[in-house]
Amino acid sequence: MSTVNKSLLAALNTSERLLVAETDPAALAALDEDAVAALHDRVRRARNKYVGQYRRGASAAVGAHGGRGKARPRNTAAALKVEAFEEALARVSTRLGVLARRSAAELRTERIAAARAARAGSAAPGSPAATPSRGRPVLDAPAGDRALRSAARERSRAQTRAQGARRQAKRDSR
Repeated sequence: MSTVNKSLLAALNTSERLLVAETDPAALAALDEDAVAALHDRVRRARNKYVGQYRRGASAAVGAHGGRGKARPRNTAAALKVEAFEEALARVSTRLGVLARRSAAELRTERIAAARAARAGSAAPGSPAATPSRGRPVLDAPAGDRALRSAARERSRAQTRAQGARRQAKRDSR
């Protein structure tokens, strides 16, 4: 927990400190992508909780002090908690981004390998094209953009765009 300011840690209770401790780089390195995503959700919920408490407390004191900024000194505990969770969330978000980019690159290389194998005439092991169904060959579904481009879908997209354009023109003419 050396990455968090000690004054911020002092504002947290034990369970909150444990949550922030889970965001240490050493602790994050041991987690897989799903565990980091779950931790990200927990830290984000905690941060949002204290942001709400800070804003509600500050807005309640506006009448007495004349503004949220002037009411801030009375609301420093909530502000410190928000800052501590904001730093923790930044660390978890960074790690989640690294893991997501890594898994996306792995998936991309797998898809490219499968496409090359399919183009070469041999299907990748375990793919639907490699496993016959009741002795009959399996027909491949259109891949990539071809699966999304049919005359009916194009017409539907054009109708949707035209409808949006008509709505915007109606708004603009008001």
